[in-house]
Amino acid sequence: MANLEEIVARCREIAEDVTMAEAWRWKNADPQRKVVGHFQVYFPEELPYAAGILPLKVAGAGNKVEAKRADSRMPSFICSICRTSLELGLNRTLDCLDALFFHPICDAARNLAGIWHRNFPGTESQILYLPQNLASEGSVEYLYNEYRRLRREFGEMAGRPVSDDDLRRSIAVYNENRRHLRQLYDIKRDSPWLIAAADVYAIMRAGTLMPRDEHNALLRDVMAELSRRPAKARDKIRVMLEGAFCEQPPIEFIEVLEEVCYIVDDDLLLGVHFLNDDVPLEGDPVWNLAASYISRTSYSAVQHDGRRTKESMFMEKVHSSRAEAVILCPAKFCEPGLDEQVSFAKALEEEGIPYLTLEFEEKMTSFEQVRVQAETFAESLLFYS
Repeated sequence: MANLEEIVARCREIAEDVTMAEAWRWKNADPQRKVVGHFQVYFPEELPYAAGILPLKVAGAGNKVEAKRADSRMPSFICSICRTSLELGLNRTLDCLDALFFHPICDAARNLAGIWHRNFPGTESQILYLPQNLASEGSVEYLYNEYRRLRREFGEMAGRPVSDDDLRRSIAVYNENRRHLRQLYDIKRDSPWLIAAADVYAIMRAGTLMPRDEHNALLRDVMAELSRRPAKARDKIRVMLEGAFCEQPPIEFIEVLEEVCYIVDDDLLLGVHFLNDDVPLEGDPVWNLAASYISRTSYSAVQHDGRRTKESMFMEKVHSSRAEAVILCPAKFCEPGLDEQVSFAKALEEEGIPYLTLEFEEKMTSFEQVRVQAETFAESLLFYS
């Protein structure tokens, strides 16, 4: 068992490796293996995993790749994550994919499916329409039928049918993974000095690029190391980070913020921990997965729930994290994120909770301005509040 520093270093290497070496390693070990990619935000990975297929989250290339080829296929004002994801396809990195799924979370993501189909006719690409109105009576049944369709398709891709027991075993693996991630977030909230948010992010991101059972073994080592890690609290403000539900900030962006504050909660890689409770194993596993998306998920800019407002769920998250302030960090050119920023800011103002707005872009490489703004904000709360 490696120590925590070694685990984090390995995870960061995997997370920042734009060659997708982990996915290629897994696929090249057996010529029969298949890899299915999916774009942000959420995808039911349990379905391909049950068929022995590796699900891989396509979440851009950060500031490690320049979108030169992609800029010839889409305008430069489109968000970075769409452009760098396409760049990974055009430079042959994503040749490991046998299929790629998109979601209609915004105009750019929806149109990326068509661009992908035209540029990579040998790779199946399609859009999975997840229910946007969770309060609709037909949401669960609709999603149940969509998941059944995917289950059949993944079985055909794998060359064998996916049984209920296959799916239950897959769900159990992912339930364990989500439990470990919830424990990590509990530690961030209760003892943020034990592990940095940037390290938690690197650990989560690595898990999106490897088989989930391997990631579970890694997380078990992380939890064992944290249980005996000595660390002391520092005089930092507690903040919640909100706005990175789709495009992800560079790890350096998170590290700069953590120099002056503790990030006690966030929506980084939201799809990985979108389900906030275990999926039941008893009964029809496909129905359980569909029902969990409707009743066991967090809020998102690309999802609507007529039963509760996003603002109320957002404020519950602020209070449960015991954050003293919030950093709203929508990605540049992200319409859903920028729209939510307005309503969240209003909700914070009504309760008198301080907040700072910092737009980011995944390809940013200079963080001095972010550092100055974060330091000024933190000092104003520490010394003048």
